[in-house]
Amino acid sequence: MSAKTHERKRFPKLSIRAIEHPADRAALTTLRKVPGFDIALKKLIGLLGERSLRTIYLASAVRVNERQFGDLFKIYSECIEILDVEEQPELFVSQTPFVNAGAIGTDRPFIVLNSATIALLSNDELRFILGHELGHILSDHVLYKTMLNLLLRMSVVRFGIPLGWLAIFAIIAALNEWDRKSELSADRAGVLCVQDPPTSYGVFMKLSGGASADQMNLDEFIRQAEDYESGGDKLDSVYKILNLIGKRHPFPVLRLAEMKKWVEEGEYENILSGQYEERGKKATAKIYNEFADSAKSYKESLEDSGDPLVKFLRDVGKNVAEKGSEWFQKLRDQMNKEV
Repeated sequence: MSAKTHERKRFPKLSIRAIEHPADRAALTTLRKVPGFDIALKKLIGLLGERSLRTIYLASAVRVNERQFGDLFKIYSECIEILDVEEQPELFVSQTPFVNAGAIGTDRPFIVLNSATIALLSNDELRFILGHELGHILSDHVLYKTMLNLLLRMSVVRFGIPLGWLAIFAIIAALNEWDRKSELSADRAGVLCVQDPPTSYGVFMKLSGGASADQMNLDEFIRQAEDYESGGDKLDSVYKILNLIGKRHPFPVLRLAEMKKWVEEGEYENILSGQYEERGKKATAKIYNEFADSAKSYKESLEDSGDPLVKFLRDVGKNVAEKGSEWFQKLRDQMNKEV
């Protein structure tokens, strides 16, 4: 039975850690360990204009409530209940011809939904977008993305960075990698609000192909995602890496593939059945464990990948390891003979 025909489940006291991508969680765990830094940054962001941004949207957009965009407000309120968000952020609709949405602010975060997004997506698909943005707020993504960007600017402008552009490029690449993984965490919050994975997959199809849903086929789009992952040759694989440079979001086909994997591996069903970490309970995981989980995630991703370049590098690594093992075995045997 689809989520469209039954009461959606609520997740009381759901900890956002339950749906964070391992790489996202490892970075956030490290940042949260810095004593008092989040409080100081919130004050800094406030001084830099969080209130002014809210004022701009109050003046130029429509604030959603029971009397304005009532249907959207009903959907949004249900997402708030499903994720058990303690304080409902304000929601604005902005007259903008580009499909997008965003979470803004830290002390009083709010969400802005572009009018083009409402025109493109169905009500159930909007549930996914709203859940996605709530996921960003619950994870403090806005706070820590701002922190990392500020630290980068301070390092470059005030203190200077040895090795110049090479060091800067490495930092930006690392930040963007975390940024993209944070989007995967937020996608999981989105699918929990919809509770119908194919509907969520359809959002990525529309983000890629537009409003002509009657001219597209979800099964075929999923095959397209699989073809992107495993198709082409090694040069195509290099292009895939280069195309991600500077991107803040993973490509829609990659987001679909990641979500589909998360659903099919059973983590989604575990949460639906009530098996999830609750907020308020002291986390026992250490930073080392978080990074170990992150490394395991990357390792599994590489092992499962059908990408030609990844397969080539994996085979090279395997051959090197095997040859190295043979060489050490021969060396040990020779030493035993001499003894």
